[in-house]
Parts: sequence; C-alpha cells; structure tokens
Amino acid sequence: MTSETATGTRRATAAPPAHRDPNVLRWLGAYTASLLGDSVYFLALAWAAARVTGPAQVGVVLALGAVPRAVLMLGGGVIADRLGPRRVVITADAVRAGVVLAVALALGLASPGVWLLAAVALVFGVVDAVFMPAVGALPPRITTRDQLVRVQGLRTLATRLAVIVGPFVGGAAMSLGGPAAAFAAAGLVFALSLVLLLNLRVAASPPAHPADASEAAAPSTPSTPSTPSTSPASSTSPTPSASPWHDLAEGLRYVKRHRMLLALITVAWLVELGFSGPLNIGLVLLVEDRGWGPGGMGLIISCFGAGAGASALALALGGRIPRAVPLSGWCLLLGSLAVGALGTTSALPLAAAAAAVAGLAAGFTGAVFAALLQTSTDPAYLGRVTATTTLLTVGVVPLSYPLTGALAPHVGLPAVFLGYACVCALAAALVPACATLRGASLPPRN
Repeated sequence: MTSETATGTRRATAAPPAHRDPNVLRWLGAYTASLLGDSVYFLALAWAAARVTGPAQVGVVLALGAVPRAVLMLGGGVIADRLGPRRVVITADAVRAGVVLAVALALGLASPGVWLLAAVALVFGVVDAVFMPAVGALPPRITTRDQLVRVQGLRTLATRLAVIVGPFVGGAAMSLGGPAAAFAAAGLVFALSLVLLLNLRVAASPPAHPADASEAAAPSTPSTPSTPSTSPASSTSPTPSASPWHDLAEGLRYVKRHRMLLALITVAWLVELGFSGPLNIGLVLLVEDRGWGPGGMGLIISCFGAGAGASALALALGGRIPRAVPLSGWCLLLGSLAVGALGTTSALPLAAAAAAVAGLAAGFTGAVFAALLQTSTDPAYLGRVTATTTLLTVGVVPLSYPLTGALAPHVGLPAVFLGYACVCALAAALVPACATLRGASLPPRN
C-alpha cells in the first residue's frame, strides 16, 4: 500500500514502539539516505567548484543554495500543507536524484563551467525550501502521538550517522572517480530514499487534538478545534483560500495566536543560537587559541555528537519520560554551564567532557521540543509551523557567526562562550517562566 490514505484501523489501535514499527523504519531509512545524499552532494559540489574556479568563487557557489532556501522556506511550508508532505518529499528526492545524476553525467563527458555548479546549488536551495518543512510534518502521519518523542530520537540518531558516514562515502567516491563519481553516489543515495518513500504508508491527515484549541487564543479556521465536527476532515484540512499568500499569512497568524507555540519557537531559536555558535565558528577559534590542533577539534566535536547520540538513543528506546518538558529546562541549564566551561577551560579533556554534556542537553531538548511542536500544532498548519521554526534556526542563526568572529578579538573567547551560555540559560529560564510551557506535557508512551 503506497498511496496516502487515512488509516483508521492503525489510529484506532496503539501503534508499536517507533523503533519496531516497519513504517517508521522505512521513513527513518529514507530520511537517513536523504541526509547522506545531502552530505555527499555538498562535498562533491565543493570539490568540483574548487577544480573550475578559485577559493573565493567556491564560497560563492556553496552559499548560493542558502539564498533561495531562506527566501522560500515559508512558502515551502504552504506547499507542504496544501499538497501533503509525502507528495512533497517524494518530488523533492526525485528532483535531487535526477539533478545530481545529470551533473555526474555532464562531468563525466566534459568540463562544464562554474555556471552549471551555480545552477545546481540554486536548484538544491529551492528544493530544500520545500523539503525541510515537509519532512518535519511527516512524523505525525506515520505513527501515533505517543511515539513522536521516539521518532525524534531516531531522527537525531540519523542526523549524527549522516554527519559521520557522509564525508567518508563522498571521499571514497571522489578517490575512485573524482567529483563525477561523488555526484553519482549522491544520486543513487537519493534514489534509495525515493524508493523507501514510495513504499511509506501515510495517513491522509492526522487526527486533530484538543490541546491545540486550548492553546490558541482564537480560532484560525471556520472549523474550531474546541468543538469537534462530525466530519473527520473539517478540523484537519486547510480551508481552501484564494491564494497561497493567504495561506502564508494565516499560518503566521496561527503561530502568533498560539501562545505555547510562540513560546516554544522562541525557546528553540535561543537553544539553536546558544549551542550552534560555540560548536561552529566559536570552536574553530577556541582550538586555534588553545593550540589543541585538528585532533583536539575532532575530539570535541566527536564528544558533542556522542552526547547528543546517547540522549537520542535513550529517547528512542526508553519508556515514558515523566515531566519531559520541565526536565528539558533543567537540561538546558546544565547545557549552559557546559558551554561556559567549554570556553573557559584550558584543558582538552575537560573541554571534551563539557562538549559531551552539552551534546546530551542539546539532543534531549531538541527531540522533546520537536515532539511537543508536532503534538501541539493543528495538523492543517504543521508544514507552515515547521517552516517558521526551520527558518529561524537554520536560516537566521548562522547570521550570528560573523558577529562571533568579529567580537572574539575584542572581548576574548571566554567572554564569547559565556555570552552563548547566557543565551542557553535564558532559554532554560523561559521554560518554567512561560505558563503555557510550564504546563505542557507529552502523551504517555507505550
């Protein structure tokens, strides 16, 4: 059964644990393959650009994809809600597989100029803008609400696996046949993801839940969640509108009215800002300043990944987590202390231990907040809500990296890391301070 259907029997009975659900595992395999394809593609694009142009132009080619991704992200959420996330992710993977395989063929037959690589980067940026909101809206349609924390734990594990395996696959392919072979490998991985997605069973629309109505200050569609309709589609399908612009504006108004979602997205943005800055540009500067070398940098990154992976594994395989949302606040506080310690210690073992603690905190809170967002959002708006969150975290947060590099020589790296630690602490404080987050809970798990 490969079509998008409303699986009433599946919803009426308890779903198996996510890590033993064949449907969830198909989605996980497709998601992992897609991430691996992204990693191999990025490496192949950078290497191919370096062969046909100079270092400055390489940066321009790699940055080109970020422009349409940021500009079109909210529109991608509208498309996911209008067409359904399964259809969107299948189309996105098909386009990516076709494009990179075509580039592999072109590189194998000739030496195309930088214009071809720039065009490929732009196409991938556009595809990412619709893929990211859609893939975030899929989990509630493939399992029950009580399994979403497990799904998010599995998703974090997939991300960590792709970060480790992707560069190895890309490097091996390039050593055998250069960028053409690497693009071909990326295309085959995207094709594998496509096959798995085509065999994915997806509910037409997940059931609406009462929590959504209690959090929203006002109804967002004529069918109000607080008064369930006898028609299953009345509260889960978007109200037809005159244009996508109306849908986009309505999605933003929905987030604004939904007090808990607004608080949750704010906290998620602060968390991404507090952890990404130190572990990206901040870590590069820190390793150079301390003289730890590439090996030290690799150790710290590996410890952070191991911490995040351990918390994700615990969430994926573990049982019920009592008071998971308040516990996330305490984890963020612990993570803020770890970020501060990472920037102030001069001992590499202590820095590695601090990175592991920060990874544990980031992995746990990221999965819990993602599951809370999915269980609290009206299914008709899930694509647009996911797009809003992704834009703020993936699109806006990297803009802080140049500021970090500019401030470090003037205030010192310890002060920069302590500043990021304060951002994490602010996020931790907002969890109990916001009444809607303080009283939020996740469904009990099987």
